[in-house]
Amino acid sequence: MRVITAKTDPVRASDDALKVALAQIAPVWLDRTASLKKVCAAVASAADAGCDLVTFGEALVPGYPFWVERTEGAKFNDDRQKEFYALYLDQGVVIERGDLKPLCDLAKARTIAIYLGIMERAPDRGGHTLYASLVYISKEGQVGSVHRKLQPTYDERLVWGPGDGHGLRVHSLGAFTVGGLNCWENWLPLARASFYAQGEDLHVTAWPGGLHNTEDLPRFIAKEGRSYVIAVSGLMRATDIPADFPHAETIRANAGDFMANGGSAIAAPDGSWVIEPVLGEEVLLVAEIDHQQVRRERQNLDVAGHYSRPDVTELLVNRQRQATVQFKD
Repeated sequence: MRVITAKTDPVRASDDALKVALAQIAPVWLDRTASLKKVCAAVASAADAGCDLVTFGEALVPGYPFWVERTEGAKFNDDRQKEFYALYLDQGVVIERGDLKPLCDLAKARTIAIYLGIMERAPDRGGHTLYASLVYISKEGQVGSVHRKLQPTYDERLVWGPGDGHGLRVHSLGAFTVGGLNCWENWLPLARASFYAQGEDLHVTAWPGGLHNTEDLPRFIAKEGRSYVIAVSGLMRATDIPADFPHAETIRANAGDFMANGGSAIAAPDGSWVIEPVLGEEVLLVAEIDHQQVRRERQNLDVAGHYSRPDVTELLVNRQRQATVQFKD
């Protein structure tokens, strides 16, 4: 995998520096174990490059449901859709089972933090629904937060459940405070505001892949929050569909060359590109970012600080993990 390192100005104070990586890779589609091995290899490469944080795209393990829009996914009570869903569910990530333990162990051994998009099979919701979850793993190898996507987008609603606010949390990482959201929920102004209020100055946006998602929004969020914004995308080519995947030929016939063409990038707090969107290849993007740039840009706009009016508007965030039942024994 090719490594692209951004050319940036030297950071004046080492305490202000953070080295980040964006792993733009394709999953081993709907194979949880093999996809996690590929993620671990990318984490090791980022650690070798001296990175403090490595990020991955939305639903990367075990993969995004690209079949839905290519196989009449909205057809009700359809045997083909049931077949896809059963396979998807079988390959979902069960955190409580220890599916992420090898990744946590690697994070601890290599002293690197991770943001990873997974399809979470959640025992606390019965174990038969999948959630697009963004997981933060600390440098100590601990799962710090699991954010279930608040609202699946369009045809995602046919295969994913809506999440809750439990994972709307930030994490200290060097001089920075980092948070993250999945894909189109980055358009939600109140979700973004919940992170700004917690002091976020490094925001991770995770995408299944596509320049149409990353060419504008990350720069806008950077300008709004006066923060660095990571836009990390997956990649999915027609050739990444396994030959033995159900109805593979039908999906390929409707896929084109790319179902997700990447577009990973990093925006600076002034909205300029640190790394412009990179398309069409598996690549590790590496950049050193400088917290001083955050402090400079907050001089004239700090949406949770001197430019806020909590006496006029305020936001209530429910971070309770939602459940359908509460047992009292």
